[in-house]
Amino acid sequence: MTVTIGSRVVGGGRPSYVIAEIGLNHNGEVALAKQLIDVAAEAGVDAVKFQKRTPEISTPVHMRDTLRETPWGTMTYLDYRYRVEFDRAAYIEVADHALLRGLDWFASPWDVPSVDFLEDLNVVAHKVASACLTDVPLLEAIRDTGKPVILSTGMSTIEQIDAAIEVLGTDQLILMHATSTYPMEPDEANLRMIPVLRDRYAGVPVGYSGHERGLQISLAAVALGAVAVERHITLDRTMWGSDHAASLEPAGLQHLVRDIRIVETALGDGVKRVFPGERAPMAKLRRVLA
Repeated sequence: MTVTIGSRVVGGGRPSYVIAEIGLNHNGEVALAKQLIDVAAEAGVDAVKFQKRTPEISTPVHMRDTLRETPWGTMTYLDYRYRVEFDRAAYIEVADHALLRGLDWFASPWDVPSVDFLEDLNVVAHKVASACLTDVPLLEAIRDTGKPVILSTGMSTIEQIDAAIEVLGTDQLILMHATSTYPMEPDEANLRMIPVLRDRYAGVPVGYSGHERGLQISLAAVALGAVAVERHITLDRTMWGSDHAASLEPAGLQHLVRDIRIVETALGDGVKRVFPGERAPMAKLRRVLA
C-alpha cells in the first residue's frame, strides 16, 4: 500500500519520506523558522512539519497557571504557549518559504479549530502527535478532511492504537512507531515494533519518529523497513526550549539524509545474484567451478 503526500509517494519500496520536525523549535520567530526550513532543504529532506495549537483549548487546565522561566521572562505556561504560537500571517510566510524551497509542509494540529486553521492554508497532510492519539473528536476532524494522515504511536498501548485506527481508517494512513521520551535512550527505542505494526495493520505503511541523540537508531529503522523518518531539527541543541536537546543540528540532518539513502541502496531487492564486482575475485579465488 502507498500513500501520496504532495507529489511524493510513500511506501511500496519508494525512498523513505524524510520529515524535518521544526515543531516549536522556531521559538515563535518567523526568521528562525525560515532558517530551519533552509537547513532542511539543503539536507535534502522531503517535508518540514510544525505544531499548531489553540492554546486556550489544547493546554491542560492543570498546567495553565504553572510558571515557566523563558527568554521573555517568567510567564504562565498558557502565556508561553501564546508567545510561541504562529498566527495566520506567520504561517503563510513560512509555508511560502517551504514551498519555494521545494518542500512539503504540514503540521500537527492539537485541537479541532487548529485542523480548520490548517485546512484553510491547504496543507498536504495532517500529523497526529502521540499525545493526541486518544483524542477522538480531533481524530474525527482530521479524518473528515480527506487528507493523508501520519499517526505517531508514542505513549500508547496497542489497544489505543487499534481504537485510533478504527476512527481514522487505513486508506490514507501512515503509522509512525515512536517512543515519546525526550531525549530517548536506546533501550526504549523498541524498533522491533516496526514489523509488528506492519503485520498487525496489513497494508498500512509504517515509519519511524525519533527523539534520540545521534543517527544510528533512525538508520536501523530504515533497515527494518521504515517508509518515513521524522526527526526534530534545530540550529543548536543548547538553545532554549523543550525539544532542542532531542533535535539534530544542521550537519547531523545532512548526515542522516545521506546515510538513509546509502542504507536504502544497500538493502537491494533480495534476489541473490553474482554482482559484476564479484567476477574478478571469483575468477581469481574459486578453485572448483559449478
